[in-house]
Amino acid sequence: MTGTAKQRRLAHIDYRWIALSNTTLGILMAGLNGSVLLISLPAIFRGIGVDPLAPGESDYMLWMLVGYTLVTATLLVTAGRVSDMYGRVRLYNAGFAIFTLGSILCFFVQGQGNDAALQIILFRVIQAVGGAFLMANSAAILTDAFPPDQRGFAMGVNQIGVLAGMFVGLLIGGVLAAIDWRAVFLVSVPFGLIGTVWAYLMLHETATIRRHQRLDIPGNVLFALGLVLVLVGFTYAIQPYGSSSMGWGNPEVIAELAGGALLLVLFMIVEGHVPDPMFRLELFRIRMFTAGNIAGFLSSLARGGLQFILIVWLQGIWLPLHGVAFQDAPLWAAICMLPMTVGFLVAGPLCGHLSDRFGARYFSTGGMLLSAAAFAVFLLVPANFDYVPFGLLLLALGLGQGSFAAPNTASIMNAVPPEHRGASSGMRATFQNVAQSLSMTLIFTLVIAGLSSRLPGALYAHLTAAGAPADLATKLSGMPPSGALFAAFLGYNPMATLIPSSVMATMSASTQTTILSNTFFPQLLAAPFLDGLRIAFVVCVGLSMAAAVASWMRGRRYIHDLEVASAPATPPGEPVATA
Repeated sequence: MTGTAKQRRLAHIDYRWIALSNTTLGILMAGLNGSVLLISLPAIFRGIGVDPLAPGESDYMLWMLVGYTLVTATLLVTAGRVSDMYGRVRLYNAGFAIFTLGSILCFFVQGQGNDAALQIILFRVIQAVGGAFLMANSAAILTDAFPPDQRGFAMGVNQIGVLAGMFVGLLIGGVLAAIDWRAVFLVSVPFGLIGTVWAYLMLHETATIRRHQRLDIPGNVLFALGLVLVLVGFTYAIQPYGSSSMGWGNPEVIAELAGGALLLVLFMIVEGHVPDPMFRLELFRIRMFTAGNIAGFLSSLARGGLQFILIVWLQGIWLPLHGVAFQDAPLWAAICMLPMTVGFLVAGPLCGHLSDRFGARYFSTGGMLLSAAAFAVFLLVPANFDYVPFGLLLLALGLGQGSFAAPNTASIMNAVPPEHRGASSGMRATFQNVAQSLSMTLIFTLVIAGLSSRLPGALYAHLTAAGAPADLATKLSGMPPSGALFAAFLGYNPMATLIPSSVMATMSASTQTTILSNTFFPQLLAAPFLDGLRIAFVVCVGLSMAAAVASWMRGRRYIHDLEVASAPATPPGEPVATA
């Protein structure tokens, strides 16, 4: 069906709402997919019969956690550039179909053990390819469809889809994980099927596609290889290496990071010498575009690993200490996270709408300052906290992030020429996704650093107090901090697997009951975990403050279309102030 035929058939419907509803459905599906997996990993590993903490098995857990984000981050700019060349709607439709195919394949995983785990990782790569085209084009399609004075509102509603999907995914994942691990992969399928058909029938191309564009193959190859090496290096840096609790000294990690950085430097050189670059460096002469992307990167770096580490805190420590069984903890962790979702749902569309009138500067900057304040207050929260103040802090974080996200996205997209919106959206999403991947490594590193100093002593003290032999306690006190963190996330007491059954049988019944109870491991982990978490919160305060500064530096409201219409003689890169 041609775009002209679609326009005639849908002439009675305001196309803005068609574009907004469809792109919001796509973003909702992507958010739901990520959180469903995050909350369901324990059930998935039990279902396929893999112990991710066993020697040589932890790679499968890492790649299930970060593989999707890594592949998406690598492809976003390419997806945006290709969409500018061949049509944003066409490639957005393809993204929906590919994502849905990957979800269906995940449901039909065959076999058990490592083979099944590898299949899930590969099929999630297929999902990531589709997700890259969805994310790269969503903001561009909205920018094409909405006038400048309504884009902030549109981005705010679109952001609701992300948070709604994440929260619904946590709830549904918690329920389905208790029924059948395969069912968690079916959640995305109805959204994907509806979205694919709806996008094909309803969306039409509104952008003008410039002819005779060429794909920057050297740039694409250098960027993809460089980014993959950097992100893989950061991923394996949180793995133990030798006698060290982390792998920052691992020669392979150092080689990956150095090689990736070198390729990215070569990429930047190449991009300055090709006629149709994938990464349009000239856009960084636009202050609003540059400041918005820097602020977005820093914001994502501060909050990217937040959901994961809060789930570890709730699921692995706080809920078990309050009598919640490990198998029920995922669902209750999702419910406990509700205030942050509510804050985002309230602030996102409201501040997006207000930014259409007053500009993004005050709302985005204020949102990051509120986030910094919430992170700072989290430093005062004990490991075994009262929920009401904890929930209020989550609400403040949601309000802060919601106040920032929609205005910042709208200001970035308003700042660029229409013909580069696909590439610009891909660049913006790349900064965000790379920061989220790096944030996971950053948070892990900081928390593990805190665990390393106190976990051995806590393990020894709690084991001997429970009646375990001193030599066994000494041996188990060498447990890798990353293993303790993953055990808390997966929601089980690792003592049952770390202590040989023959040794366990020599202990008294009361000692066995204490060591294998739901509260033993959370109690010994709480204080060391909080040491590392507080280091992470301090860093998040600094990153949020830096994001606030970058957001303020964007200047007054700037819209490229109005600049061209009202001040064609303005030098490139200098924003025009509008009312």
